[in-house]
Amino acid sequence: MKSLSVSQLYKACVLKQLPFKSTRQLEPLAEIVGQNRAQEAVRFALAMPHDGYNVYAVGRNGLGKRTMMLRYLEHHVDIEQQTHDWCYVANFEESRVPRLLKLPAGKGMHLKQDMEKLMGRLVKLIPQAFDSERFLERAEQLKEEYGKKQEDELEKVAAQARRKKVSLNITTPGGYRLIAMNGDKAHTAETFRALTDAQREKFEDSINKLEKKLRKAVRKLADWEQEYVDKQQALNKETLEEISGHQIDELVERYRELPDVVAHFKAVRADLVENLDIFLDDNEEQAAIAYASLDKKMPRRYLVNLVVHQKTNEVPMVVEDNPTYHNLFGYVENVTYKGTIFTDFSLIRAGSLHRANGGYLLMDAIKVLEQPFVWDGLKRALRSRTVQINSLERELTLSSTVSIEPEGVPLDVKLVLFGDRETWMLLQDYDPEFAELFRVTADFENEMYRSEESQVMYAKFIASVVKEKKLLHCNNKAVARIIEHSARIAEHQDRLSLHAANIANLLRESDFWARQAGARLIQHVHVERALESAKYRSSRIRDQFYDSIRDGSTLVSTQGAVIGQVNALSVLSTGGFEFGLSNRVTATCYYGDGDIIDIERDVKLGGNIHSKGVMILSAWLSSHFAVTDPMQLSASLTFEQNYGEVDGDSASLAELCALISSLASVPVRQDLAITGSVNQFGEVQPIGGVNEKVEGFFATCQLKGGLDGNQGVIVPANNVQNLMLDSEVVKAVREKRFTVYSVSNVEEAVTLLLGRPAGKADRKGNYPKESVFGNIQQRLEEMREHEREEHARDDQKDPSIH
Repeated sequence: MKSLSVSQLYKACVLKQLPFKSTRQLEPLAEIVGQNRAQEAVRFALAMPHDGYNVYAVGRNGLGKRTMMLRYLEHHVDIEQQTHDWCYVANFEESRVPRLLKLPAGKGMHLKQDMEKLMGRLVKLIPQAFDSERFLERAEQLKEEYGKKQEDELEKVAAQARRKKVSLNITTPGGYRLIAMNGDKAHTAETFRALTDAQREKFEDSINKLEKKLRKAVRKLADWEQEYVDKQQALNKETLEEISGHQIDELVERYRELPDVVAHFKAVRADLVENLDIFLDDNEEQAAIAYASLDKKMPRRYLVNLVVHQKTNEVPMVVEDNPTYHNLFGYVENVTYKGTIFTDFSLIRAGSLHRANGGYLLMDAIKVLEQPFVWDGLKRALRSRTVQINSLERELTLSSTVSIEPEGVPLDVKLVLFGDRETWMLLQDYDPEFAELFRVTADFENEMYRSEESQVMYAKFIASVVKEKKLLHCNNKAVARIIEHSARIAEHQDRLSLHAANIANLLRESDFWARQAGARLIQHVHVERALESAKYRSSRIRDQFYDSIRDGSTLVSTQGAVIGQVNALSVLSTGGFEFGLSNRVTATCYYGDGDIIDIERDVKLGGNIHSKGVMILSAWLSSHFAVTDPMQLSASLTFEQNYGEVDGDSASLAELCALISSLASVPVRQDLAITGSVNQFGEVQPIGGVNEKVEGFFATCQLKGGLDGNQGVIVPANNVQNLMLDSEVVKAVREKRFTVYSVSNVEEAVTLLLGRPAGKADRKGNYPKESVFGNIQQRLEEMREHEREEHARDDQKDPSIH
C-alpha cells in the first residue's frame, strides 16, 4: 500500500494567491468575515420594525461575536433613525411622580443649561428685588392700608360699645372680647351681681347686639386680610415677573416646538410665586441634598435632570458587561442628612436600557441570567415597551422608605444577546416567552471554506485586527502562515477557523516578538516564534508524559512485532492545549463461548461511546467468523497502563486489529500506530485530533531511539483532508524517515499492521489459508472439531447427555 505524499500532509498557502506585500495595502474588512448566515439574520432583525425581533447570537466563546456585531452595526445602522434625550423634572402637582420630558437628541443638554442659567440669575436677583426700597415701600403701603381699615372698622364697634358702657378688648391676635364697664373699670363678678336685674339685662342686651356687629366686622377683617394677601401675592408676582418674565418668555419661544417643555416652563412660572421662600430663606433640606449628591447649590426644584443625553445623528450602541438590575433599569439615589433620608427627581439615574433607547443594547446571555430579577424585568420591559425605574429594595421588600415613582420611559430598542447553544436551547425549552421576544437567531459559524477568494478575505480580516489592536502590519508570508495555522485550528485543509480570539492572540504575540527584534513588520519567523512560545508555555504536562516514555515507565514499543499488541493513539487536553499520546492496546484469546470481555467497561473505566465501539467490533467479528457456527474462542481487551476513564471510539480499529492478531496468532508491527473507528461492515470511519495523534507517535518514536524509516501512523482515509501536520513531521516524511498511511477498511489496516494479506472470502465463505483471516478460520475450525470430539466422548460415556 502506498503511503501519503508530503502534499497530502500539509496544505500550504501559495503566496501567488495573496496579491499584496503587507496588510498595509489591504482595506480593513467592514463586514463579518465568513458569517453570511448570521449577517443575514442581523440584517433582517434590524430592518424589521415590529416588536419581538430581537437577536440571540449563538456561537461558542472566542468567535468574536461582539466585535463583529459592533463592526456590522457601525456600518449598517440607520443613521436617519431619530434618537432622543430624556429628562426628569419636578412635578409641582404630585412631587412623588416626577415628570418625563422627551427632547430631540442634543436638546436635553441645552435645556439643562438654560434652566441652570435661569436659576443662577434668579438666586441673585430675587433676594435683591425683594429687599429693594421700592418693593419694601409698596409692601409697607399695603400693610398700612390693611392696618388702617382694620383699625377703623374696630373703632366703629368700640365707639358704639363705649356709648353702651361696654369695652372692646383685644385678647389675642384675631380674638376680641366685650366687657361691661363700671365707670372706668370693668365690672367684676361681684359688682355685676350687685346690679339690678334691669341693669344686667340692659348690659346683656347691649353686648349681644354688639357681638353681632363685631362678628360682621371680623368677617370684613378676614376678607380684607385675604385681599391683602392677594395684593401682596400680586405684588410678589409683579416683582418676580419683572425679573424672570422676559427670560421665561425667551425659553418658551426657544422651545415652542416642544409642548411638554413649554408646559413645564409655565408650571415653573406659576410655582415660583408660591415658593419664593426657596430663594429668600436658607433651605436645609435642599442644601443637604446638594451637598450629599455633589451637585450645585441652587434651587433643585426647578433644575433639569438629564438622564440620557444622545449626540445628534448617532444611533446608540451600548455594551453592558455587568447587567445588574440597577445597571440595566436605572435607580433612584438617596442622601442622608441628620438621620433623615432625602430623595427627589434630581437623584434619578439612568440604566443601560435608557442609554440604548432608540438603538441597540448588547449583553451576554449568561450574565443576564445570573443576576436576580433581571431576566423577568427585561422581558417585562420588552413586552410593555416601557422602562420603569423601580427600586430593587422595594422588589425584595427590604425597605419601606418613602421614595419617588418616576414616569416610565417609552422603550424602542433592539436587544442582542450573546450566548452558547446550550443556553439558547435551555431558554427555548423552559421559557415560553423567549421565542416571542427573540424571534431571530444569528447562528455564527466556527469555520469557513478555504479558497483563493476566502484567503484574501481572511487577510483583510487580519488587517482589521491589526488596525483595531494597533499592531504592526504583517507581510504576505506572515499572513500565509497565519492562514495555515487557521486551517490547523479548523482541523481541515479546506477550512479556515473563525475563532477570532485565537487569531487575535496570535497576532498580539507575533507583534510582541517582532517589536522585540526591532522589526517594522510581522514576518513569518515572528509568527513561528509566537506559536512555539505558546506551545512551550502550555506543554509542561505533555513533557511529563514524554518523560515517562523516555525513562521506560510507560511501556511503548516502536520496533519489532508482538502478537495481540497494537499501538493506539489518543488525545489529551490540558486547559486548551491538546497533544497526542501512544497507548498500548492488548488482546488475549482463550477457549470460551465467543464473548469479548472489555476490561475497561467491566471496571467502569470505559465510557458509553467506547463500549459501543467494542460492541461494534464484536459484531464485525461474529459476522465474519461465526455466521453458521459459534466461536469457541473468547477474548479480553484492555488499554494497558490506563488508570482513568476511556471514552470515544477512535481506538476501536486498533482494538479490532489486536483481537485479529491474537485470534490469528500473527504478530503486529510495533513500528506502526493506528487510529480510527470501525462500523459493523468493517469500514474505517474518521476521528478527531488526527494531527495531534500523528505528532504524538512521531514524538514517541523519537523518544524511543529515533526514526529508522520504518515507523509510521495509519489513519482513516477520510481523515487525510484533516491533516495539517507539524513542519518537523512533514520534513521527516519528505526525508523518508517517517510514513503516514491511510486505510478505508479493516482489511487494509490488517494487511499493513500484520504484514500479511488479510484475505478475501470466496463464494463459500472460505479465506485463503495463507491470509490472516484464513488463520483465524482454521483455528476456529480446529476449536470446533475439538468441541465435537469432546461431545462425542461425552456421548460414549453417557448417551443421555446431549
